[in-house]
Amino acid sequence: MSHWLAEGQRAWLCTIVDTWGSSPRPVGSWLAIAESGHWSGSVSGGCLEEDLLRRTAEDGPDHPVFVDYGITDDDRDHFQLPCGGRIRLLIEPFRGQMGLDHVQALAAALRDREPVVRRVPINGAPTLEHSVSGAGNAVHFDGEQLLHALQPECRLLLIGAGEVARYVFEFATAADFAVTLCEPREAFAAGWSFEGIPLDRRLPDDLISTEFGDAWSGILALAHDPRVDDMGLLAALHSRAFYVGAMGSRRTSEARRERLASLGLEEDALERLRAPIGVDIPSKTPAEIAVSIVADLIAARHHLRGAGSSL
Repeated sequence: MSHWLAEGQRAWLCTIVDTWGSSPRPVGSWLAIAESGHWSGSVSGGCLEEDLLRRTAEDGPDHPVFVDYGITDDDRDHFQLPCGGRIRLLIEPFRGQMGLDHVQALAAALRDREPVVRRVPINGAPTLEHSVSGAGNAVHFDGEQLLHALQPECRLLLIGAGEVARYVFEFATAADFAVTLCEPREAFAAGWSFEGIPLDRRLPDDLISTEFGDAWSGILALAHDPRVDDMGLLAALHSRAFYVGAMGSRRTSEARRERLASLGLEEDALERLRAPIGVDIPSKTPAEIAVSIVADLIAARHHLRGAGSSL
């Protein structure tokens, strides 16, 4: 969106502020539209985007306005909304240097891993505030202004190259996690054959302390090698990471807990460890194990975004 504004184009940000019944996208979802007709994001399965593109092309509002979809039967039929569903959107105009400054400040805050709240008055310019609580992607409208809490993207650190890590990387990336694969062992790094999935050769505890220690990070020990896994888990369980898991059987997991405790890990920190990792489907193949892991990650991310959602 910032490059549209930098080019001198007008742009509009469409935000889902409320839903009733079934909805293809959650509250807080965005669709950005440029006056050139280019767009990014999604607020539905495609049925609303076309109408929003038409609205902005024909008569893009110059102040924030609300638009409701799904109010009438004809409306629901025309836009193919899920049965009984209703969606309320805020269409917010951006233009000029003021709009560009706001968008760039928002991008910079999230890039710096800072949760923020967008305050959008109906009769004024939007502002940004640092969020102390880091409350989910919560949206609240009090009749005069919209408050939209935003979190940084969720990062994942996968420790140990292998078939499971390969599939976790692919599935988690598709699910909008930012994924890094760490492999400090020379033999495994030298034999890695998936050029589209780069390896970070640094030690996992170094990566956790510098890049993966905040509340929007997840760490997965997949190496099946205590020399590597335990190093990462000790650092991870002392961090603020929202998800710390390790692959292995129940027997392996119990031995790992005993080993970590013998290394001085406190009981309350050890209780945060998810091991065996993933949803019990049960899984056998590397791809199935990866599906179970990513499903558990998605559930944990939804819990993270929903926690402390009051504004």
